[in-house]
Amino acid sequence: MSVEINSIKSHKVRSIPSGEVTELASFWQDQDVVIIFFRRWGCMLCRLWAKEISEIAPILKKHNIRLIGVGVESANTKEFLENKYFDGELYHVEDISTYQTLGFKRFNVISIITSLFWKQSREAISKGKGMGLGGDLKGDWVQTGGALLVEKGGKVLRHFIQTGPGDHLPNQEILKHFNLEKEYNEETMANRDRENLTCNTEAKP
Repeated sequence: MSVEINSIKSHKVRSIPSGEVTELASFWQDQDVVIIFFRRWGCMLCRLWAKEISEIAPILKKHNIRLIGVGVESANTKEFLENKYFDGELYHVEDISTYQTLGFKRFNVISIITSLFWKQSREAISKGKGMGLGGDLKGDWVQTGGALLVEKGGKVLRHFIQTGPGDHLPNQEILKHFNLEKEYNEETMANRDRENLTCNTEAKP
């Protein structure tokens, strides 16, 4: 699925913590942007993705590329902010239709639990637990997310849709879309092999 950027440009998001409301189009009006659409602020796997992508935040900033995280709700943002999981701007959507328009699917109770036993989820859970990220079940825990990489002016470079809660767009691929792959650092935490970590599925999605 490829999103038509005009279908979401007027959708509104609210800044965290200021509460200021803006349209999505303002994100790519004057510069390139990476937008991560998180599942839940209390989701350990979302916190993991936030920590991983924050490792390339200095590169993005150096090249005048905005890094923005968006959630489905304002609930449970305090801990996310206080623990500084994400080195970028934070917002939440005014209406869940933004996620629907972007094709981000919703699980049901059975499918979300099943997805936690997928290989990618088990590896991500193990890594998140090893980093002490924690998690809870507050908020909308059956929603999935994804990412949008957009050039200044509105050209979509990549529309990424999560297949499951542990499915994250790799840093290397993000940088490649902005022709910055040469600045990719293979030694960062985000690139540690998840398979080399002990898997443990006892975590909250």
